[in-house]
Amino acid sequence: MPHIKNKKVTFLLSIMAISLLGAFGFAFPALASGAPSGTETTEALYFGNDIGAIICLVIFVCSYFLVLVEEKTHLKKSKPVLLGAGAIWVCIALIAPKYGATHEDVRNAVHHGLEEYSSLLLFLLAAMTYIAALEDRRVFDVLRMKMVEAGFTLRQLFWATGIGAFMLSPIADNLTTALVLGAVVMAVGAGNTKFIVIACVNIVNAANAGGAFSPFGDITTLMVWQAGKAEFFEFFTLFIPSLTCFIIPAAIMHFFVPKEKPAALTEKTTMRQGAKTIIGLGLLTIVMAVSFEQFLGLPPFLGMMTGLSLLMFKAYYIRKFGQDKDEDFDILDIVASAEWDTLLFFFGVIFSVGGLGYIGYLDLASHTLYGEMGADFTNISLGLISAIVDNIPVMFAVLSMNPELSHFHWLLITLTTGIGGSLLSIGSAAGVALMGTASGYYTFFSHLKWTPVIALGYIAAVTMHYIVNGHLIHM
Repeated sequence: MPHIKNKKVTFLLSIMAISLLGAFGFAFPALASGAPSGTETTEALYFGNDIGAIICLVIFVCSYFLVLVEEKTHLKKSKPVLLGAGAIWVCIALIAPKYGATHEDVRNAVHHGLEEYSSLLLFLLAAMTYIAALEDRRVFDVLRMKMVEAGFTLRQLFWATGIGAFMLSPIADNLTTALVLGAVVMAVGAGNTKFIVIACVNIVNAANAGGAFSPFGDITTLMVWQAGKAEFFEFFTLFIPSLTCFIIPAAIMHFFVPKEKPAALTEKTTMRQGAKTIIGLGLLTIVMAVSFEQFLGLPPFLGMMTGLSLLMFKAYYIRKFGQDKDEDFDILDIVASAEWDTLLFFFGVIFSVGGLGYIGYLDLASHTLYGEMGADFTNISLGLISAIVDNIPVMFAVLSMNPELSHFHWLLITLTTGIGGSLLSIGSAAGVALMGTASGYYTFFSHLKWTPVIALGYIAAVTMHYIVNGHLIHM
């Protein structure tokens, strides 16, 4: 890992903190006058000029600062955001009654965040458990062996995993895609730090780009589709911009991938009992997650949890009736060893941002941006902000404001919030999940090194959208 001087770290973190404050700061001139006209106050209050609300914003920035320096402090990223989330909602509970909110109102707002988090938690838990089960059955070890025996170089593997991420994420989703291919990279890389870092950055960017042109490739695209802002097949007009976002950074990073082949294997390995069945159950689980949403109107996590139950039954069969009777293969043990730091980090982020949304910062920022800055500037800027603040609350704020936008601009905000998260490792679920899967290799600062390259892809994708889909501006 290259050494980063303290002055450079401080400078970068200061710029990010100022950017975050600036995103909300657009709204400060309007705070004293209360809620913007035409908005509902049942879900969010507007007391951003209160000292307690400003303290909440400072808490959020400070907790994120500690996340960014995890590599230096070795303080797990979940700890500061969990504390920050609790402190933010305590402040809200103390000051909200002054602005007409009851404790029941605040409790309902917390439960709204809990609904969002529980869906993400259960989806992630099932996906991570399947990945761990496949690792236990030596699936990734065998895959690595096959790739090494086939004579693939690290550069060829770099492209194979990147293209796989881009093509798989529209079908499954960017999070599951990153987890699966990240595990492959860790197995193939076998301790090659440089390759693992570049491959993980490429996977995150490819998965986010691929998810942007599919209604169920990302939670934000699903939100736009369900809100009726774009028809199902309209999303596919984003294919060329999304492909551009993937190809340009990958083509640049290609020259920095080591030319050598993966380390030679000293011994053969075979998949353990039940591996092929578990692969099939994993694919079936992805199909169920998509089908539950598309055909039954059920949340995707329900399909994932149903698939997890099938994995549990298979593990039970292996323990009791399998040829080898592997009594150590217990799915609940795998669940217990899941990447809980990542799962709890999502809790802290969702509840922290949810608190800022309840105060009114997100709605006010969105209202002021669209009202005064215009749709083009705002949509592109919100994509950049989504690299710091998760794209889900950003998109939720836009949809709740419901600005009058053309199909072109609804597709633009879908594209920018989808690919903007690739600029930082904490900007998307795919990046955060990979920081857990590739812990010790893929970190915030190792991704930050490639942010300028990812930014070129972001600019190129937005430009391509204007070229390819410009005729939709007036529709």
